[in-house]
Amino acid sequence: MTTKMTISSIKKSKGVRPLVMITAYDALFSSLFAGNCDIILVGDSLNMSFAGKSDTLSATLEQMIYHTNAVCMGAKNTFVICDMPFGTYTDKDKALTNAIQVFQETPADCIKIEGGKEKAEIVKHLCSNGIAVCGHIGLLPQSVRSEGGYKVKGKNEQEQIQLLKDAKAIEEAGAFCMVIEGVKAEVATQIANSVNIPVIGIGAGAGVDGQVLVFSDMLGLFEAFTPKFVKKYINGASLVKNAIKEYSNEVATREFPQEIHTY
Repeated sequence: MTTKMTISSIKKSKGVRPLVMITAYDALFSSLFAGNCDIILVGDSLNMSFAGKSDTLSATLEQMIYHTNAVCMGAKNTFVICDMPFGTYTDKDKALTNAIQVFQETPADCIKIEGGKEKAEIVKHLCSNGIAVCGHIGLLPQSVRSEGGYKVKGKNEQEQIQLLKDAKAIEEAGAFCMVIEGVKAEVATQIANSVNIPVIGIGAGAGVDGQVLVFSDMLGLFEAFTPKFVKKYINGASLVKNAIKEYSNEVATREFPQEIHTY
């Protein structure tokens, strides 16, 4: 993945190969991910993974801009999405003002907003003013308090019909791709097959057009809980703890630093 993806190449990937997306929040980790993923999402999930908050809602636009700039510094040849935080796109004018700020103050390639049919007019307004938009339907983390928790979508016919309407509305509004989160696999597959833009899943099964995971989850660094849809590719927390323990012991016994580490 040495050639940076574009909106055009992302759209053309549908039906050709699955897209690989991962979250990142700083230059160090984004530089490690850059060669092995198509898209990096600077997600407001950083509010939970690294700020220790119980949800994403208190993330600010200033925080997202700061972290997006850091990610872009570490992954200059990777397509980067900036998550718009809660409260920054409550209406068309506010959404455009805040999205323009992101585009002016970061090299982000696009922004992502949560919501389906009810956000279609906002998506259309952004797209018509030069803002590239990635949609996000299904389970919406920014709605966790109003919905009373994180609830899987698509469990009944009414939800399935609504999800399909949401996907088509976001596509018609001009989004070039969308994330679908926490949706029954068969429903997510149906939705992916019903629109012409890539649908990237998280907790939505294998029948969509790509996958995204929070990097601290898939590397086993976040220990508070592990969602069902997460595969831990390494037990990062144990590796780090063991390394720190070894370092601590070597300092205590004066085994570190050795001559090779000394000027």
